[in-house]
Amino acid sequence: MVTKVIRSNHAALRMKATLALAVLAVAAIPAAALFAQGAASPYTVVETGRGYDRLQDAVDAIGDNRGTVAIAPGRHQQCAVQERGIVSYLATEPGSAVFDGVTCEGKAALVLRGRGAEVAGLVFENMRVPDFNGAGIRLEQGDLTVAESWFRDSQQGILTAQDDTATMVVDRSTFTRLGTCEGPGGCAHSIYTGDIGHLRVTRSRFEQGRGGHYLKSRAARVEVAANSFDDAAGRATNYMIDLPGGAEGQISNNWFVQGADKENYSAFIAVAAEGRDHPSRDLTVVGNDARFATGVDRNSIFVADWSGEVAGVGENTLDRRLTRYERIR
Repeated sequence: MVTKVIRSNHAALRMKATLALAVLAVAAIPAAALFAQGAASPYTVVETGRGYDRLQDAVDAIGDNRGTVAIAPGRHQQCAVQERGIVSYLATEPGSAVFDGVTCEGKAALVLRGRGAEVAGLVFENMRVPDFNGAGIRLEQGDLTVAESWFRDSQQGILTAQDDTATMVVDRSTFTRLGTCEGPGGCAHSIYTGDIGHLRVTRSRFEQGRGGHYLKSRAARVEVAANSFDDAAGRATNYMIDLPGGAEGQISNNWFVQGADKENYSAFIAVAAEGRDHPSRDLTVVGNDARFATGVDRNSIFVADWSGEVAGVGENTLDRRLTRYERIR
């Protein structure tokens, strides 16, 4: 079995991985040390030490600069729209700050269209809106790094618009009971990116989906490595990974389990099912482990390819009932 993760040659991604670690280091600092002047405030701009009762006010105070909002433990029924700048949203105690059920612009708890954003240690839950696209994070412009965050019991976890210059990095995060196909406009998913430049998802867990795909991306380049996709308790789910317009990059060292309750069980990974928007000839799928949940007796395809270009399906550990690769005509 191949166990080596294929490494990116992109300096930008290495920089973002380093940034994610730095973000977590700041988030671990006790709240009192972060903002002595605003200890009673739920939101504090670290650079100035000023506290705010509303998240939107803290974001607005940063403006077009680079700044950090330290978020206190508790249940937060607020949301914010970032129009400018580069903002880091950090839980002072990772996992203890929960954004619950409140969205801005009928979209998400965090609507991001500044120059960039980082999110670390936050929990997003119960995000539902009338168009069935309620998300923890809606990225409309700029780069995004997410680390050690949890998205659960919502219509979507992370949803992006089209920005072919954007890079999104997700690391060590969990996506639980997300997705739905109830809306008239199509399905929602745990992660759904529009036509962005680059998506990297590492060391994260996808589980108990409630419809749609676990990861759907229209990014030109993807790196999906060292994640778990556990569909054993999923309901009416579809593909584990869907690259509807094709993509280059890698899908490596992931663990997949397909459950019994599927709307579509024909494939684990689908490439270019909706068209050939991006070339897929340099997509590599290697080092993965894929199987069926206990008691599931069916056949499926590991990589279903509508582009006819994918030549990099290498050594993977597959259930005997899985076809390694099939070109779909």
